[in-house]
Amino acid sequence: MAMAGPGERQEDGAGWHEIVATALLVLTAVATSWSSYQATRWHGEQAAHANRTSALRIQGASAAALGEAETQVDVATFIAWADADQTKDDQLADFYLDRFRPEFRTAFDAWQATDPLTHPEAPPTPFAMPEYQVAHRIEATRLNKAAEASAVTVGLDIQRASNYVLTVVLYAVVLFFAGMSTKLRNRRLRAITVASGCVVLLFTLAWIATFPVSVKV
Repeated sequence: MAMAGPGERQEDGAGWHEIVATALLVLTAVATSWSSYQATRWHGEQAAHANRTSALRIQGASAAALGEAETQVDVATFIAWADADQTKDDQLADFYLDRFRPEFRTAFDAWQATDPLTHPEAPPTPFAMPEYQVAHRIEATRLNKAAEASAVTVGLDIQRASNYVLTVVLYAVVLFFAGMSTKLRNRRLRAITVASGCVVLLFTLAWIATFPVSVKV
């Protein structure tokens, strides 16, 4: 039987390497496209949540300002009523009483029920009553909490996009190993280079499998 020449032995030994290197190049190219797409998607998610956070903060500030203004109105009308009540001007006192805001009137009626003029343990003013609730101040608190939660989501989206970008870097390493392996003549070095590319690719694919996916249109 005729023995194969040096050129034929080299070609036979390179067959498996060419197949694996080609597979690495194809898989890595597809994976890189996917990671790039996901990084773009998560940057978009981050921008959307950032806009929502800003909107919530603006709405919260507006609600807080309105709640503060309503509280000042309640304080002013209560002081005016108290002055009229002290001077026994019932007509003027009733005038201010009729103009109490509904939220404050609820607390005022509850405060009056404690008979504050004769009971020293009664709350000093209606503002100390648990019934005194300003809806806009409550709404401002809710909006601020929602803004904080949205800001946390922004941070998560940034981290997710960064993770996908990092996988693109790892895929570039795989492409480097696969490309270099085609330039090497030594079979052992080719095997080590291709094996290194496979290890990095498998590690990256296993890691990326734990990532959330954004598929919103």
